[in-house]
Amino acid sequence: MINTDLRIISMMDWLENDLLMIINSCEIASSDASFRRYFRIISEQCSYIVMDAPPEKENIAQFLKVAKFFSAYDINVPNIYQQNREDGFLLLEDFGSECLLDKLNTQTVAGLYQIACDELYKIQSQIDISLIDLPSYDEAFFQRELLLFQEWFLNGLLDLDVPILLWDKVRRILVTSALEQPVVCVHRDYHSRNLMYLGLNSVGVIDFQDAVLGPITYDVVSLLKDCYITWSESMIENWMSDYYLRLIKADLIDCSLNDFKRWFDLMGMQRHLKAIGIFARLHLRDGKSSYLQDIPRTLNYIKNVCANYAEIEEWGAYLESQVLPRFEGYLLS
Repeated sequence: MINTDLRIISMMDWLENDLLMIINSCEIASSDASFRRYFRIISEQCSYIVMDAPPEKENIAQFLKVAKFFSAYDINVPNIYQQNREDGFLLLEDFGSECLLDKLNTQTVAGLYQIACDELYKIQSQIDISLIDLPSYDEAFFQRELLLFQEWFLNGLLDLDVPILLWDKVRRILVTSALEQPVVCVHRDYHSRNLMYLGLNSVGVIDFQDAVLGPITYDVVSLLKDCYITWSESMIENWMSDYYLRLIKADLIDCSLNDFKRWFDLMGMQRHLKAIGIFARLHLRDGKSSYLQDIPRTLNYIKNVCANYAEIEEWGAYLESQVLPRFEGYLLS
């Protein structure tokens, strides 16, 4: 712990003087792609997580709102023991230090993804979206996210100008596909780093504060086409098909498997374009350059989708001929 960090000093003052806790140890548990940090503290043999969310940069009220709502529907989110909204600190249940990504391998993935899909199904099938005031994934929302790819990755990182007519066509296809899907509660970052491993039959859901109302395939493609780990296309398709049948049985969708797969693939492409833009922004603006290593995997998902749909083949060719060589050159420079 660095005692010159004013946020840590303020956090410790809240814990020790306001909450009267005896702190035996404090260490950084994790940080993420936002301005939030997480600290693990030990107090009288009990372990807790303290979220540090600077109020001028993070919306702690939204985290509290979504946590309360998810918990009411038995979604496994951390308990909130104490809160300091003014300074941006929360005292949370400690879900441990192992996320799903730490435990995934070819032997464990089927079982762990089943558990993750079970928890996602609860979010999609049990939450009454008419009872929660969340932002909607409307056309403007999708377009803003897609522009992250253009602004931060193509223009900012690679100094490339995108072919406007082609880019407009691709964005129109992706947004149209997203908006024609049934609307459910969307976690919006449902992947292996945001699911904590709690044993063979349980996962803890974190980083849910950006939840929205949006397309039914968004979270499942986020999980199965994870930016941080890759599985074979046949494995992904089998898991997707199983989840499709589950949604059909629950009357959450009414479409063919082919239509659902198209939704799934194009939704994944939208998400991956956005993610690449965010990875580039984290590198250029925030100095978090480790995310650059996840761009090749994420680009590969996009290339594979483009190869399967004639209407976006030209976009795939542009990525292959112009973007990939420029990015590979950037990495070598």
